[in-house]
Amino acid sequence: MEPIYIPRLNRAPERTEVVKFHEVIPGLETLTPVQGWIRVKHQGNYLEVDARVDTIITLTCDRCLQQYNHRLSISPSELIWLNEAADEIDPILLERDITPDDLVETLSPQGYFDPATWLYEQLCLELPQRRLCDAQCQGIQLPETTSSQPTVDHRWAGLEAFKNQLSERN
Repeated sequence: MEPIYIPRLNRAPERTEVVKFHEVIPGLETLTPVQGWIRVKHQGNYLEVDARVDTIITLTCDRCLQQYNHRLSISPSELIWLNEAADEIDPILLERDITPDDLVETLSPQGYFDPATWLYEQLCLELPQRRLCDAQCQGIQLPETTSSQPTVDHRWAGLEAFKNQLSERN
């Protein structure tokens, strides 16, 4: 996806550009290409951006550690303010407290809007925090033990041997 030159939007029909896509977004590992559309409308002092996006990603279950496929279907929308000072970084501003006004997305009115970056950010925000392959997932099933001896994970065998050596010396 090519970045959209913001001043060019003023000359577009209805000051709007719609981009249809079916491609891989760099940095986002998906099972299928990301597909859908994104609409960018110039509203004078801000951009109105909305989209419809679908893809499938492979996640790892937090309980059983098995991989599973998850469909991401999102319809994000955002207002991005146009501000001449958006590209300027003032070192004094880096040392002050952040106000809620600083948390607003801004772009230069003479700059570019990158749809691929915006879509990447929106898809990442929609990734589930709690990744479960199934609501009924029981987690990793441990084998049943028949002895009264507790089961020791083989990765801790060296520590268990050291512990036994210390107890024999005492």
